[in-house]
This record gives sequence, structure tokens and C-alpha cells, in this order.
Amino acid sequence: MASMDSPNSPPNCSSFAIRETTHHKKMASLDPSNSPPNHSFALRDATGQCFLRSLSTKEASFNGFHCSPPRYSTPSLHTSPLSSPLRTFNPNPSNHTISLDASYKCLSSVLKKDGQILSIAISNGIIYTGSDTNLIRIWKLPEFSECGVLKTKASTVVALAVSHERVFAAYGDTKIRVWRRTWDGTLKHIKLATIPRTSGYVRSYISNKDKMTRHMGPITSLAINISDNILYSASVDKTVKVWKISDFKCIENIPAHSEPINAIVVADDGILYTASDDATVRVWRRNFCRGEWPHSLMVTLPAKCSPVKTLTLTADGGVLYGGCTDGYVHYWLKGWASGQLQYGGALQGHTHAVMCLTSVSNYVISGSADSSSRVWSREHDGQHVCLAVLVGHRGPIRCVTAFLGHAGEEVEDGCTICTGSLDGVLKVWRVSRTKSGSGGFVKNDYFELDEGV
Repeated sequence: MASMDSPNSPPNCSSFAIRETTHHKKMASLDPSNSPPNHSFALRDATGQCFLRSLSTKEASFNGFHCSPPRYSTPSLHTSPLSSPLRTFNPNPSNHTISLDASYKCLSSVLKKDGQILSIAISNGIIYTGSDTNLIRIWKLPEFSECGVLKTKASTVVALAVSHERVFAAYGDTKIRVWRRTWDGTLKHIKLATIPRTSGYVRSYISNKDKMTRHMGPITSLAINISDNILYSASVDKTVKVWKISDFKCIENIPAHSEPINAIVVADDGILYTASDDATVRVWRRNFCRGEWPHSLMVTLPAKCSPVKTLTLTADGGVLYGGCTDGYVHYWLKGWASGQLQYGGALQGHTHAVMCLTSVSNYVISGSADSSSRVWSREHDGQHVCLAVLVGHRGPIRCVTAFLGHAGEEVEDGCTICTGSLDGVLKVWRVSRTKSGSGGFVKNDYFELDEGV
């Protein structure tokens, strides 16, 4: 198959996909022996490299990597560890009478000429992806087919959020665009506003209050408080801004951290969590009777002296996960009686910074600068088991989302995962889980790269 950058390549081949094939098919690999990939991989060094979009149509070789059993989390109810790497906790085999098997495979791999994939969001069977360009691509599930684009004059879609049929996108120009989604026969998107509004920003600039209504640096994350109908935006300018969705006005500016803020999430009860390069996660409560500054700091959670790059919450808000530059995913448990967060431990396995996290049901998925994604399962006893290590990207994984089941069926025997990377590739994975007495992982299928899908 010809490389994309070949002068003989057809001009209309702007995307690629991977289709599943049988074992006797030729595997698209740089390894001449075509040996099958194993299920736990040594991860290549990604530090200091410039991860440009790959122009090769071949898959990377996995030859020589060894297998290893599932990893378990390090349990702890004390303060966050400070410096030394955490050791793997090996439970007593007699305490686990049932082995958990996991199988996983790549369902699709798409390469568009959009540069780096920077953001992703999912809502009602629709996936949105943002990249270096001025396009937001729209994908329909379960077939994962492209069904539209959102186009603006601005470029670099750094964050996406979807709620109540509204799509919020943060761009490199420090502004947020908003669309309303309609289903009149076909899926349509109507642009509603650009935040901050130009007229409001001009008035604020004249009155020397522009720093209150506009971020002074790139936006890094968006979060929506559904119950209060407000939008949060975090930025490298060390602030979080609170926007009223009804009129898109900025109602509060929170000087949240002493260093750039990388991620924010909000729980159903309105509690806001912010993560920063100052190696802390801060917890904020909104008080409706405090006038100009309704958000107050509740507690600061240390994260092993490592900058926190990403956050995710379980659906019930009972566990908070934070991915750090040291490769660990730290987590905190919320007490049901007191409501206070207590350090629970750390998930280890990544060799470089954890850049994105998502959770669905009892699954936690992490994406890293080591170009791999790990799928964890939270057991009934509080343990975390690494079910799969997803390898295939050639650059850091920048964004990830997941949903239960497969092909639109919400069943809890597994999940479907979508990962976006700085290599410009969007991949869809299926991780299935079954109980058996054999133990170990089920073998993956081979894949062959197809052109023009």
C-alpha cells in the first residue's frame, strides 16, 4: 500500500480506517515476521519528541514485547505519597476465586487531514472531535460514520462539552462557540453565540474589567453544571470563569490556582474540582448568598508533588480520579456520611504523563503521553484491575471518551472507547469482559489497514 505522502497517492484519500480480518490475513506491520501482538507492551519513550501526524499507512511493530498479568492498584487510606514510585500490590490469590478475562480489539482507525486530535465529547449517540483545524467533526454511533462538521473562522478546538442539546467548544483564540442541536428529520446544528460576546467585551475593556470577562490565556477545559445552568471554563491564566448559559454572560471569575489550570469537572451536587500544574486538586462549593464571589474553597488535595493534567468523576460522584505527569492516576474516595474526600491510592502502569481520563460505570480509562491507553475496572472491594493496555497510536493520546456496551447496546459486560491522539488518528476500541476459570487475556484479532473508508 502506498504511503500517504507518495506523489502517486490519489488526492481524494483523506481518511483511513482499520477493518478486522482473520488470522491468515497479512498484518499491516513494520515487523517482517508478522508476529501477533501481545497484550501487555513495553511502552516507547515519548519525551522530547515532536509528534507530527504520521503519514505512513503501516502499523507499528509489537514484536518482542512480553506478557504480564493484570495490575492491581495500590490501596491506601493515608496521605498522597510524596516521591518514591508506588509498588504493585499483589493480592492473595485465595481471596479471588473467580478469574476475570478481558478481550479487546481495535474496531476502527480513522486519519483525517486535521492535524492533532485535541478534544472529544459524546452525547446521545453522537461523538464530536476537535483538532488543530477550524473543524469539529461529527460521528454517528454505532457505525461510527462521519455525519457532519461544525466550521468557524477560529482554529484549534482545545475543549468540548455537550449538554441539553447544546455544544460548547473552546478555541485557541480564548473564545467559546455555542451551537444548539436539533433533530428535525436530520441532525442539524445552529450557532447561538460566541463567548464572550464582542459588545460585552468592548464595554469591559473600556471599564478596565476585561480580565473579569475574558481569559488572558488559552482555555484548557470546559465543564457544565446542569442543575444551575452554568458553564465553567479553565485556563492557563490560572482562573476559572463562570458563565450563565441563559445569556452567556460571565458572572464570576475564580482565581483558583497559583499555576495554570489543566482540567475541571463538576459533580451533580454542584461541587467543582480544579486540577493544576501546582500539583493540587482543589474542591469548590457554590454558595448562593455570597454576592460577587459565590464559590468558596473547601479543601486542597495534594497529588504527590506532580502536576495534575486531567480529572474524571464516577457517575455517582463517589470517586475522583486525577492523572498526573508522573504517570500515576491518583484517586480520592468521598465519604457517604461526611462528604469529605480521602486519598484512596494510585493506579500505576503508564511511563509518561497521563493526559486524559474518562469513566463509565465501573470502568476508568486513561490516555497517556506514552501513546497507550489503559482500561481499569473498579471492583466491589475497591480494588482496581487493569483489564487492557490499548496500543496503536504513534503519538500521545490527548483525549478519550467511552460508553457502555457495543453497537449502541448498553450492557455492562464491557465498554467501547474512542481515543484521539496527537498523531492525528482517531481510534475506536472494544473491551469485553467475561468470567471464566481459565484466567488471563483473550487473544486479539489481527488488523489490516484499508484505504478510502
